[in-house]
Amino acid sequence: MARYKIILAYDGTSMAGSQRQAEARTAQSVLETVLCRLGWQGKSILMAGRTDTGVHAAGQVATFDLDWKHGTDVLVKALNGNLPYEMSVSSAAEVPGDFHPRFDARSRRYRYRIYCSPTRDPLRERFAWRQWPEFDLIALMEAASCLIGTHDFTAFGTPPRPGSSTVRTVTLANWRNLDDEWTFEVQANAFLYHMVRRLVFVQVAVGQGKFPARVVAEMLAKGHSVVPAGLAAPCGLTLVEVTYPEKSG
Repeated sequence: MARYKIILAYDGTSMAGSQRQAEARTAQSVLETVLCRLGWQGKSILMAGRTDTGVHAAGQVATFDLDWKHGTDVLVKALNGNLPYEMSVSSAAEVPGDFHPRFDARSRRYRYRIYCSPTRDPLRERFAWRQWPEFDLIALMEAASCLIGTHDFTAFGTPPRPGSSTVRTVTLANWRNLDDEWTFEVQANAFLYHMVRRLVFVQVAVGQGKFPARVVAEMLAKGHSVVPAGLAAPCGLTLVEVTYPEKSG
């Protein structure tokens, strides 16, 4: 019996998030069903991060204990041969038995995609949030710069457990623009529930001139929102990467 760490990608459009639910199709439930076909007898896999309904992943990390005698390359092939079309495993590795994909993680990186158009594009709306009017890139970059560092993000999300800390350290917050497409990348040691989608929603309001960029700094300082409630659509969000200390995973 060994513990395996896999890198999992999925299109979350038709899934009710990552975590198992009683009567809903999720990334966890799909993966566990496939693992059972390979002889897995565990009760629950472990995952690095929680993704909402409709949110995607390119670098989700999952671990499970499995009695497998055929090597990691064959394990990847066996998993992909059984997974549905919207899920795939890019790699598998043996890790120490006490490795935990969530608690051992050093950082998570998310990417959010937007396209600016007055009319919808059916070929992009599955993976990007349509917005109009266009954005002011300078205002977006000014707003994003306020996020770097260690702050209390109470105004941008809720903690995973009631009463737990809302302080997070953001090491990357950057906007890029190419033609009508806009991409926001953010990396932190951890994220609050709905934090990335709230960050994007607020910055979009800034980029469209509804609020000055300083509202981001004000929300961090005051701990409450000065921007109306709202979240960016889940379709634009992807969990890109989870990193670990070299010795842990």
